[in-house]
Amino acid sequence: MTWPEWRGHGSAVFAKRFALPTVRVPRCLMAFLNILRKRVGGLLLVVFGVSLITFSISHLIPGDPARLIAGDRATDAIVENIRHQLGLDLPLYQQYGRYMLDLLHGDLGTSIRTNRPVLEDLQAFFPATLELALVALTLSILVGVPLGVLSAVYHNRFIDQVARTLAVTGISTPAFWLGLGLIVLFYGHLNWLPGSGRLDEGLQPPPTVTGFYLIDTLLAGDTALFFNALKHLILPAITLGFVNLGIVARQIRSAMLDQLGEDYIRTARAYGLSKWSVILRHALPNALIPSITVLGLTLGDLLYGAVLTETVFAWPGMGAYVVKSIQSLDFPAVMGFAILVSFIYVLLNMVIDLLYRLVDPRIGEVN
Repeated sequence: MTWPEWRGHGSAVFAKRFALPTVRVPRCLMAFLNILRKRVGGLLLVVFGVSLITFSISHLIPGDPARLIAGDRATDAIVENIRHQLGLDLPLYQQYGRYMLDLLHGDLGTSIRTNRPVLEDLQAFFPATLELALVALTLSILVGVPLGVLSAVYHNRFIDQVARTLAVTGISTPAFWLGLGLIVLFYGHLNWLPGSGRLDEGLQPPPTVTGFYLIDTLLAGDTALFFNALKHLILPAITLGFVNLGIVARQIRSAMLDQLGEDYIRTARAYGLSKWSVILRHALPNALIPSITVLGLTLGDLLYGAVLTETVFAWPGMGAYVVKSIQSLDFPAVMGFAILVSFIYVLLNMVIDLLYRLVDPRIGEVN
């Protein structure tokens, strides 16, 4: 055997003996990685777009943050010094470039109003907003799903008309108007429920574990403080949840009508199953699959919708924080809020995609 032949033979033997085994990646993992790749790319585009739009709108608002900080009696020299400290004397493209560079390092900037890092402010106010949004979402589901089911089962009857009227009323009712009405009725006239804050004045909040007062009070074993926090949640949660209740009810009604017209429903009834057994055990679970998108994104809508609700009820969350920031032309705080909520929206979309594949594997097979 010549040297080139021996060398080729030896290489083949070596490669065969020490070759790494072939690794088969599960299809579900590949689908997850594919979704993750697309969503991360989309997340970067969303953050860039939201930051650019928010930055442009914030700087188009008439007013001077430096003048607001210095006061009306401050001299022009003092105002210019503040503008220089805040970087407001730089061209807009340089201000935006510096902001995006800091954002890549996880820095949302420093609040002009509180003089604290925006990320710390949002971390402090986020639990109050999330607790309110989750309670409101729970109310929307507990009322909206049965309302949609009844509306579909009694299609074009009296119950359907009532349910559709409630749904349209919920969608078209302004949150601030409903909130003011509830305060006037239940706090002003009846004095049944508190109208502002998370706790009664003078009460100390529970030790912070999760930031959710309902959970932290139970962990602390303080039932009296728990019910006090629950009473303060009722009115703002109803205000925020009622607006989204109609969206949930209409989606469930539409999905239920589609399912009730399917052949398997008639087959189940022909086998002797009761009407409500077929509806609750067969039709409703299938109707909830296309409703996952609406239910998931409703939480994102509630975070944005909390801005007005928290202002009406003086709820110390991100909504009240961003309203005060807008009033004081606090650009970093406004941009930080917009980026955070947009980031949550993208994460919710990714979770919804994964849930779709869990509850309906056919979607993953088609894709």
